[in-house]
Amino acid sequence: MATTPDVLSIRDRDVATSPLATAAHYIFQLDLVLLAVVGALVAYGLWIVNTVTVDDIPGDPSFFIARQSLAAGLGGIALITLASINPDVLRRLRVPLYLTTVALLVVVLLTAPIRESRRWLDLGFFNFQPSELAKLALALVVASLVASGGTDGLGWRRVGAVLGVSAPLGLLVFVEPDFGTSLVLAVVVVAGLFFAGARWRILLTLGLLTAAVALAVLWLLPSNGVAVLKPYQEDRLLGFLDPSSDPTGSTYNVNQSITAVGAGGLTGRGTEGASQTTGFYLPEHATDFVFSSLAEQRGFVGAALLLLLYGALVWRGARIMGMAPNMFQMVLAGCIVSVFLFQIVVNVGMTMGIAPVVGLPLPFVSYGGSSMLVNLAMIGVLLATHAQGRLTKQNGHRSEWR
Repeated sequence: MATTPDVLSIRDRDVATSPLATAAHYIFQLDLVLLAVVGALVAYGLWIVNTVTVDDIPGDPSFFIARQSLAAGLGGIALITLASINPDVLRRLRVPLYLTTVALLVVVLLTAPIRESRRWLDLGFFNFQPSELAKLALALVVASLVASGGTDGLGWRRVGAVLGVSAPLGLLVFVEPDFGTSLVLAVVVVAGLFFAGARWRILLTLGLLTAAVALAVLWLLPSNGVAVLKPYQEDRLLGFLDPSSDPTGSTYNVNQSITAVGAGGLTGRGTEGASQTTGFYLPEHATDFVFSSLAEQRGFVGAALLLLLYGALVWRGARIMGMAPNMFQMVLAGCIVSVFLFQIVVNVGMTMGIAPVVGLPLPFVSYGGSSMLVNLAMIGVLLATHAQGRLTKQNGHRSEWR
């Protein structure tokens, strides 16, 4: 059966055959609206990081913004590269990418802990977090597995295969410990099964099993002297249920965050007047609680602008799902959009006390090079999916991976 182009190989007779003309034609198949939205998010995010961290390192106001800009530049290269490649080609690389990710997660567990966690590999000029790469690697593997049976339905055998390949990544990330990213990996699995058309009976059964595991981790095992979560993780969950239980301890961050969000009002206090941020009352104001700093400095207007950009990102991502030329690319796009949506909702929610603090970064805004790099790489996959959908429509056939 015919296939769509792998890398800029356009088979349209009406398109000039010169490399420049071919590249220009391909560029116009990309979702330029999504590209503009992501460009605005990255620029806005860099500006936010700069304003909230300018006083963090005495004598070096550009410390954070310089590193975040480097990550954005590397991410831009990843975006351009993956936007130029048919996602079906990435499917052929899923196994080496998956094994590489597992190996990196094992290596990171052998490093010295930083603030009770082992999450980063020091590359000299860049601290890389392999758990971020796990999001994309797992999305590729899950999408490939659920799409391998075509339209024959998604039974327990393939569901078991999905769970089997997901477990090593999830467990390795969980023991770092990185509870937030392990939740994101669970979202990838659920999204893959859902968009592939898994029966509600299967989804309900998995939901009940998940609830049983959560019950065991949070109550049954601890009550019998077996602690699964770290003490600070338990404190965060208990603090979410009762925010006033420990205002100077486990719930301090959330209370300060809520204060910062409310203090911003309509238009914000500005950079100098944002005392929660500049006075360091708000911990992690460039990472977990960067949305709180934005709300304090720029108020409802600044926060609403960011949320509107996120809304546009999810809308274009959902549209790309509908244009995907085959099931694999549709499910892959669905997993990526679900990752973005989950992180946005949870991060913003935890800054206002309506979601537990699980350490998830705000896409394109929170300081963190690995997150920026992988997020832009995933956008590249979405852009390539859009382009392949457009090209498939022009050529009059659907794409099937072989």
